[in-house]
Amino acid sequence: MNQATINGIQQVGIGVKDANQAWAWYRKAFKMDVPIFQDSAEAKLMTRYTSGKVESRHAILALNMQGGGGFEIWQYTSKVPLASEEELTWKDLGILAVKMRCHDTQKTYAHLKNVGAVMLGEPAKNPLGIWHFYVKDPYGNMFELIENGSWFSKNKDFTGGVLGVVIGVSSVDAALPIYQNHLMQTEILFDKTGIWEDFAQVGEGQTEYRRAILQGSSVMTGAFGRLFCQSQIELIETKNQPRNKAFENRNWGDLGFIHVCFDVNGMSAIKENLAKEGMALTVDSGNEFDMGKAAGRFSYLEDPDGTLIEMVETFKVPIMEKLGWYLNLGKRKSTKNLPNFVVKLLSLNRVKA
Repeated sequence: MNQATINGIQQVGIGVKDANQAWAWYRKAFKMDVPIFQDSAEAKLMTRYTSGKVESRHAILALNMQGGGGFEIWQYTSKVPLASEEELTWKDLGILAVKMRCHDTQKTYAHLKNVGAVMLGEPAKNPLGIWHFYVKDPYGNMFELIENGSWFSKNKDFTGGVLGVVIGVSSVDAALPIYQNHLMQTEILFDKTGIWEDFAQVGEGQTEYRRAILQGSSVMTGAFGRLFCQSQIELIETKNQPRNKAFENRNWGDLGFIHVCFDVNGMSAIKENLAKEGMALTVDSGNEFDMGKAAGRFSYLEDPDGTLIEMVETFKVPIMEKLGWYLNLGKRKSTKNLPNFVVKLLSLNRVKA
């Protein structure tokens, strides 16, 4: 049995109406231009979260090779995806924003403004003294661009991949054990309650929030750990009501941020460790998950407010599909990183903006 490790954030699921259109914009805005798979299939194992009905979908998993997690861009093909009945606010529960790493906020700000992002405010410093700002994509999803020092490689692009997520929770104290102990976001960079000037960008500059910023280890494990880089989770709590769930009366895969996914090794051991703490996986593919171009084992669990957390143990990744060239990891016992030159071969599939 492989050692149980959490290797970083692999991707964030984003439900959209048109996956190809959304991906084109994400390539232009965030350089998410290296596809790991593009696949159409039925989501047979997810009926718990699709009102008991097997739905069909088209999904694209794309990465930015400077480092960080990717986007799983997800589109229903069997129904029209639903939007939230009301526009989500910082007071709601669930994944409210995706943190994107960048080199320079001023240059990134100008770039995103140029490609048509909805700018929510000028760059400002967060409570840690780090420059950041918030934008929305053309589909209403919020992103936080934040300067960060954890990278796989560097080029002239303005952004890297996913650094983490902002999650609205009803209780930071209740949520901390799952994110800190089981998902290994062990370091607490910040945990204070107050009114925050930088939250004025998201319309919450006068509301008191508790902010807990967690960070994963700088020692990266797993085949692609160096590519995923160091991760952060920001938990926000306020006593102001109402606090509606982001996916209230909607299904997994509807519009918005549907899950945060961690890359793992040793899924069986992780499942056992969770069970000892009284937590059960709500979905577990076993060893049946095969998307043709990529394969692995995936599972889901929920945080105390029902926010969906996916975990994926990767068995097979396409390097050059046209040549039948795949990277097989299923029998790999080591949790060490693959050599950088092997990981960089993924960029052979890059799609231009």
